[in-house]
Amino acid sequence: MTDANVCAVPQPAPTEGVACALPGAAPAAHPERTWPAAGPQERFEILRRAKSIAIVGASDNPARASYFVATYLSGSSPYDVYYVNPRASEILGQPAYASLADLPVVPDIVDVFRKHDDLPGVAQEAVDAGASTLWLQLGSWHEGAAKIAADAGLSVVMDRCVKIEHARFHGGLHLAGFDTGVLSSKRQLLSR
Repeated sequence: MTDANVCAVPQPAPTEGVACALPGAAPAAHPERTWPAAGPQERFEILRRAKSIAIVGASDNPARASYFVATYLSGSSPYDVYYVNPRASEILGQPAYASLADLPVVPDIVDVFRKHDDLPGVAQEAVDAGASTLWLQLGSWHEGAAKIAADAGLSVVMDRCVKIEHARFHGGLHLAGFDTGVLSSKRQLLSR
């Protein structure tokens, strides 16, 4: 087959509303999701304003996603990071707290690694603690929890990873989520 023949092969039309659909791939839309997702500019502003992050459901198990995110945030971000887990006394050499109410500060962002059914309770706990943002990690989407938080004036981010978003806005990740391999001496976009 010549190059001319390869170019002549008809390609499937892009699926409506799917930005990076692969040929033959099913759309990744979630029709059950009616809550408006926080856009990139809103996520950037939330991360830019924040000074502290409380990780609810933080784990001392290195195999857990919350441990990986906690390691990144405590070592590669400007945030004061607090760990909330009633079954742990210490995570990454720092004290773990039983609840958001036990924290010594009011967290700007409450980053949640909890099962779906626990999310409304955590949202209410974030409201009661005076947090500014409820951030539900990848795979977590709960419109009831979002409503609790938003009705109390909190910003809401769902189904996004704080670590990925922070790295993306700092040039450490390509928009698709992988390492760019770019090293730079330029001042970072996101700072306190």
